[in-house]
This record gives sequence, structure tokens and C-alpha cells, in this order.
Amino acid sequence: MRGKRRRVIVYFILIFSLILNFNSLHFSYAAESDSGNLLVNGGFELDIWDGGAWNIEPNNWNYLNINRFNYSDDKWLNPDEGNYGLKYWVKNTASSNGSFTVKQTVSSLEPGYYELSVESMGGLGNGAGQVQLFAGEQTSDVKKTNDYNNWETITLQFEVAEESDIEVGANISGKPNAWGYIDNFQLKKKVKPVESDIFIERVEGISDDFIKGVDVSSIISLEESGVKYYNWSGDEQDIFQTLADAGVNYVRVRVWNDPYDSNGNGYGGGNNDLAKAIEIGKRATANGMKLLVDFHYSDFWADPAKQQAPKAWKNLTFEEKKDALYNYTKESLQSMLKEGIDIGMVQVGNETNGGIAGETEWIRMSELFNSGSKAVKDVDSNILVALHFTNPETVGRYANIAKTLDENGVQYDVFASSYYPFWHGTLGNLTSVLKHVADTYGKKVMVAETSYTYTAEDSDGHGNTAPKDAGQVLNYPITVQGQAHAVRDVIEAVVNVGAAGIGVFYWEPAWLPVGSPENLESNKLLWETYGSGWASSYAAEYDPEDAGKWYGGSAVDNQALFDFSGHPLASLNVFKYVNTGSVAPLKIDVVKNVSIRANWGDAINLPEIVEVIYNNGNVDEVPITWNENQLNDVLAKGVGTYVVEGTIEGGLTAKAIINILPKNYVINPSFEDSDRSMWKITYGKTSSPHTDFKNNATDAKSGNYSLHFYSDRQVDFKVEQTITNLKPGYYNFNMFIQGGDTNNSEMYIYAKVGNQTYRMNTSVNGWVNWSNPEIKDILITEGTVTVGAVIKADGGAWGTLDDFNLNYTREYKEEQPTNSNTTPPADNSVGDGGQSENDNLTGNENPVENDSTSENNNGTKDTTSNNNVPNANDNENGNDITVVNDNTTGNNSDKINEDTNTEYNELPTTATNYTNIFFFGIVFIILGTSIFSSLRRRQQNN
Repeated sequence: MRGKRRRVIVYFILIFSLILNFNSLHFSYAAESDSGNLLVNGGFELDIWDGGAWNIEPNNWNYLNINRFNYSDDKWLNPDEGNYGLKYWVKNTASSNGSFTVKQTVSSLEPGYYELSVESMGGLGNGAGQVQLFAGEQTSDVKKTNDYNNWETITLQFEVAEESDIEVGANISGKPNAWGYIDNFQLKKKVKPVESDIFIERVEGISDDFIKGVDVSSIISLEESGVKYYNWSGDEQDIFQTLADAGVNYVRVRVWNDPYDSNGNGYGGGNNDLAKAIEIGKRATANGMKLLVDFHYSDFWADPAKQQAPKAWKNLTFEEKKDALYNYTKESLQSMLKEGIDIGMVQVGNETNGGIAGETEWIRMSELFNSGSKAVKDVDSNILVALHFTNPETVGRYANIAKTLDENGVQYDVFASSYYPFWHGTLGNLTSVLKHVADTYGKKVMVAETSYTYTAEDSDGHGNTAPKDAGQVLNYPITVQGQAHAVRDVIEAVVNVGAAGIGVFYWEPAWLPVGSPENLESNKLLWETYGSGWASSYAAEYDPEDAGKWYGGSAVDNQALFDFSGHPLASLNVFKYVNTGSVAPLKIDVVKNVSIRANWGDAINLPEIVEVIYNNGNVDEVPITWNENQLNDVLAKGVGTYVVEGTIEGGLTAKAIINILPKNYVINPSFEDSDRSMWKITYGKTSSPHTDFKNNATDAKSGNYSLHFYSDRQVDFKVEQTITNLKPGYYNFNMFIQGGDTNNSEMYIYAKVGNQTYRMNTSVNGWVNWSNPEIKDILITEGTVTVGAVIKADGGAWGTLDDFNLNYTREYKEEQPTNSNTTPPADNSVGDGGQSENDNLTGNENPVENDSTSENNNGTKDTTSNNNVPNANDNENGNDITVVNDNTTGNNSDKINEDTNTEYNELPTTATNYTNIFFFGIVFIILGTSIFSSLRRRQQNN
């Protein structure tokens, strides 16, 4: 018995020891996770009240509720880090604002540069908490919380001159009922930033050999066109020296096989043949920079929409093409190395999402990749081989490409991506998809192309790729500082991949105008002569559908890192400042404009405050005074788009862009309101639901939401809304639609008034190339109309619908009866190009079929199609308005049959097809029953 007790006691001691060890392991892990953090219990994982490091001082405990909060108590909350945070609430019973200080003293803090930071989130508006960091006497700007689960980082950088004890923490306040959370307090020693013209936050973890590259392929043609470049002192200087001085350590150059027509005229875009690449490579090497050679394996631009083989390879067999690609790569590199060029990397193809050198099947593409890779390694095994793709924002794209490359045995070192912030999704996603490739397949990864705008101005008379009114996300100010922040953040996204993230290249930072917009004709002459525009007219023989139509000048002059006259912008120094950080005098970088859309007759209330962004990236709100005279003029003018100017303290101005629209009678026309019950969406019999309300501004015509559709089987749906209580009169109805891959499509909008249905065919021709079908002169006399759209296409079709609009145009005057003895024939036509009910109801029979679209270098989308030529009755949209008079009874006589997904045909009022079938069916059943009974009686009688 005693032995049994001893064993129990021993077991108890062992269990107790394990528990103690577990606790010590847990706290060791917590401490390790705070490596480099000079604060104790910065994540509030330990009790803050039991003799902890934190001291909390409220202005009035009766006003406040402050506690260490366990995140598991709120299943909807997304924790910032760890299991606990500090939660606060200013009670709704408080008679005034509540405030408190949370702080701790750091003893013997040595001289140096430090950053204090905390994560914060909480209420909005009057419910927002206000957080201000402090370190000794230094304080940060006050930062308001910005909604539940929207964690934001607040930082304060400060310098300690001599060793001392210093109090650090946060002052937190709010109105009654304000609330919030703080977590993850950190105090870390930093590298002291240099003083400069711009703010750049140091990129933590960046390696000394991280690639900071630029693609200056157009530079020779630009210099031949008379463009000059200068250094920081304003003296003319070789641009390659200026780039090296700014921290650039790599140059990228594209190579086209034969970018000339039969008469020797260059296709433009820099006329980048091998000779140009050698000249650029020599200048890069002379200034201590390595070269990345970007073989397009084409005679002109290669991108996802076009991967045309060189002219000389057009009639080769596939085996011959593989040999040609190998030999061309090898011989080109050997020629460059003979000139002493320091080649560090070679790209086998450019943006090869779905093709290379005219081949589009992945088995063949993979063999071509291997031919190029083998050529590189046969020349020098130390040169890295990169494969280049784009559209990282597309779910699963990079994972599938990397998997296919692996399965096909493609040999390469670097998986490279394009990333333009206004097209290609979030930086977090970029890091994630590149990290997946790096971790799964052991590849290095990088960004081969990026850029951002510093001005919206066009400087040469040829349009730019950004900014655009739709289809782009411009999260940074369009300023030099905004451009610098954008580049810095792309670099950080690649660094965050880990050791496999090796670098970033900025695309064409020196593609400047060859002359001003006022000298467009002389600019064109230079573009044609030296190839200094994105394409010349001579390229039409090789690329008739893109370059042949859109040739011209630079489409990225407003994304350069030099101003229009060739002087370096402060943003060029981002390449060296990411290692140290930089600071500048604090100032407002941009005052955000206000956009207001209002229906005619609605009150227009301009905001009393506007949002400003400082050059350090902080956002604040400041009072503004609007020009009342301009506003009154707008109110008097009516429908149209107007600008009202406002002024903030310091003389900076903002604009209110006011778009006054005819009253739109469609409710929730762009799906921005969460209540979408007024919209009815139905699907064809063979279709499952394949639409959703997508929250993505790049796919919306306005706002953030649009009605998105996609199905890998079949797209077949109808969306409609019934509107009542309309005054009698004529109305116009329209909407916007964009998309692609709509083979065998039928798309139209419609408006149903009583027994009459108006219809307008439409189509799509690529991403954010918005079609705007419109039905005009819809006569509504009884106050009710049903408006909507029908979208049908084969599997793989995709797109979005947005901004439905029904507006009143003019009153309806009922015609007075006449004494004429003759009755004129009915005229069922409506609007421009109207048709009677006996006309062909199908409109355009061949919608656009667009298998692939991509951003062209001139900033437009590839919109080639196989459309028939529109007929003479087509309106300005190229589609026919059809009017159908329905004579059947009942409310559903003219609707689209949701079960069979076809339209009902017109039927006589005496009977329907179903009535006839039913009648004859009954007759046959009666006859059959009679015959069967007669036969049974005969058998019984026998």
C-alpha cells in the first residue's frame, strides 16, 4: 500500500515538473519571439496589473474600462499577434472625453536611433480611439482607429543623445463610447536614416547583394533623338554613372532578333537588336553594374498577348526552332562576353504566361525554355537563368506555372515576375506567390519589371499607361514621394520572401519625351527615325494589330525616375536609401481630391475636412474652405461634370470633382449597398450559380463593387430590377460591361414595359475595356418598367457588370385622335436604328471573341475581334435596338424562360403551344383508353 502511495506521489511530482517545464518553455518562446524588442511584455501576454512593467494612468477611472483581453473571447476578432492585447472603452456614461497613458521606463538606454511602434485598431468616427506614441518629450502624430479588425501600425522614430532612462508608451483618448485595442509594442534600435529630400523607411533584412536593377533598353535611341541626362548638380553626365551613384547595381536590356523591316527601318521601342544590347552592356559594366540580358525571341514586343516568332524562324519545324533558339542565345552571349560585358543573368523569354517564340503548348514551350537554358549554361555555368511571367494577382497562376515547369523538367534558376502596383494586386499576395515557388521548388525569385507614376502629365503627346480612370489601383500619391514609397514597398515585398528573394528591376526609368506635346509632328519624326517611341509605323508589317494601329511615343514618361528635361528625381535614390532609410522635413505631399456624384436636384454638401497625406506616409484630416462662387455656379448649371476648388491652411488646394447626373431611377445601381434584394438574378436550367458581388475596384466601373461572372462550364444568367412609380415619359437605360473569353456569346440589355420589350445587343472585348450599351426612348406610361441584362457564353467566359442607369429624358404627350378614315401602319421602331417586330431580332450575330488581352506598351488593351461589319441601322454602340410587342396574356409572356434558357416566341391570343399539346394529349389518352377497354371486353367474351 505504501509502495502504491509512493508511486502516486512520484507520478504527481513528475506531472507537476512537466507543467512547470511547459510554462518555462512557453515563456521562453514568447521572449524569443520578441527578439530585439527592448520593451518588457510588449505583446501583453503576461498580466499587466500584477507588478508588471507597464504603468497605466487614467484621467478618471469612472470613465474608462481597460483590461488585458484574451482574443479567444471574440471569435470574429483577428488578433494582431499572440493571445492577448490591451482593450479599452470610454464608457457611454462618461460626461466628457476619457484618456489614459500606458507606459514603461527603459533603463540606461544607450545613445542611438530608435523606433517605437504599436499596432492599433478600433472604432470609427465618434467611436474612434486616438493613439499618440511618446518617448520622453518626443511624440508622434495622433492616429485615430479605423474600424474593427483594421490593424494599423503607429510609429515614432527618435534619437537618444546620451545614455539615460526614458519613458515610452502611448497617450490614448476618445469620446464617450470610443473603443479600441493596442498590441505588439516594440522598441528597437535602428540604423540612423540619412537626411534627404524624401522619406524612405529602411527595408529590414535586405542583403548587401540584393539586386537593385533598372531596364534602360531605350536609352541609345533616346540619346540619338537628342535627349540629355544630368547629374544632381545639374551637369550633363552619362546616365549610367548617375544610376550607379544612386545605388543601382544591375542593368536589364531587351534583345529582339531582327527589329527592322525589309528596308532596314526600325520597329521602334529602342530598336533593340544585339548591337544595342552590347553597347548598353559595355556602359553598364564600365560603371560597375552587372547585365541582365532579356531575350524576347521575337522581332518586337513579347508579352502575354503576343509571342510571335522571329521572321527568320517562321517556316522552321519545331526541332529546327529549338536549334535556332539554342544557337541564337549562345552566339549572342558569346559576342557580348567578348566585349568584356559582366553578364550576371539571362532571361529566356519575356512574360511567357502562355507562349514563347510562337509556341503555345506547354510541352513545346518547356523544350524551348530548356534550349535557351542549356545555351546559357554552355556559355557560362555561373550565369543565372531566369524565366519571366506576369499577372501574379490571378489565383493559382504562378503555382500552376511552377508546377508545370517542374513536371516538364525545365532547368532554370530564377522565377521572375512583373509587378505593376496599379494592375497586379497586393504586395502581400506578391510575397505569398513568390514564396510558394521558392519554398516548393527551391528557386530564386525576383521582380523583373515594376514602375509607378510621379505625375499625371503627358509630356510628349502620346498617352501613358497610367493613371487611368478605371481598372487601376493607385494606392500611392502620384508624386515623387509616392513613387519612391511604391518602389520601396516592392523591394520590401521581395525581401520578405527570405533569402530566395534576390532583387527588383525598375522598368524604363529614363524613357523621356523627345520633345514637348506642342511639337508632336517633330516628335513623330524622331520616333520614326530613331525608334525612340514605343513603336514606329514600320512595325505594322510584323505586328499589324497592335503596333500597326497604336504606334507612337513613350507611354511611361510620367513613370520615369528623371524629370521631363533629364534631371534625376529624388525617387531615384530609393535604391540606396532602402539600406539606411532617409528622412526629410515633414510636409503635406498631397491633398486628396473629393469626388461627388449626385443626381440633378439633389443637395450637394461638400465636406468640411479633407484627407491629406504627408511625405512620411502618414494620413490626416484638415479643415478646408471651398470656393462658394464656383459651387453656386455648379448648382445653377445642371447636368455635367464640374470642378470646385478649395484651400487648406498653408495655401495648398484641393478639388471637388462634382458629377451631376440625370436622376437615376435604378436602386443600388452599382451594387455598393449591402442590401441588394432589389436585384433578381436567375440562371439557365443547365447552369449553377456563377455570379457574385465582387469587392474589387479594378473590376468596377465606379466604386468598389460590381456583378462578377465566371464559369468553367457555361455562363447563362439574367439580372434584372423592377422599378415602379415612374412619371409618364421617355427614358434611356444603359449599363457598363467588360470581360473576355466569351465564345458563342449572346449578351443584351433589355427594358420591359407592359407587353413591350426593348432590347440592345452588346459584347465585351477585354479587361476594363468597358462597353456601354444603351436603349433610348423607352416609353413608360403606366409607371413601371423592368430593366436588366442577359449574359450567355461558353465556359471560361468572365467579366463584370456595373453602373446600371435609367433616366428620364422627356415628357410624353398623348397624341390627339384625328378624323382620318385611314389607319396608318403601326410603327414599332424606337430610337436610333430601331427595328419593327418583324425585323431580325438577333442583332449582331458575332460577339467579340477575345482569347487573350494584355496591356500594350502604349497603354491600350488588345481589342482585336472577329465582329461582322455593323449594318446601317446600328447605333453608335454598333448594336441594334430591338422592340418586341408581346400580345400574350399574363405577366410572364415575354420573359426569358429560366428553365429552358430560351425566349418565348410570339403566340396567338387564341391558344398557346402548351394549350394545343394539352388538348391533343387529352384526346389521345381518351382514344387510347377506349381502345384498350374494347380489347379487354373482346378477350373476356372469347
